[in-house]
Amino acid sequence: MPNTPDVVDRHDEQRFVVELDGHTAELTYRLDGDRLTLIHTGVPDELEGQGIGSALVRGAVDRAAEDELTLVPRCAFARRWLTEHPDVASTVPIDWPPDQKGGR
Repeated sequence: MPNTPDVVDRHDEQRFVVELDGHTAELTYRLDGDRLTLIHTGVPDELEGQGIGSALVRGAVDRAAEDELTLVPRCAFARRWLTEHPDVASTVPIDWPPDQKGGR
């Protein structure tokens, strides 16, 4: 996607955000030691279909890779995206929640 917006990691708010056209999309997370638990992806209707959710999950993967964290995808969107993009998912350790398997 040529015009992928920047994903900002707001550490103090524990969320990745994309701000575009006056709207904010987010992927909330919880950081516990070396585990980055992805909780919820929210993309406003006005931003849907532009790859914003994908960009948010990629931002989480980048953070996990940079900080040597294990992803725990509790968010259904993130789980689905990671299973559909094994090339990206394979770049970081993932602890698939046993009660919420993402196709693994």
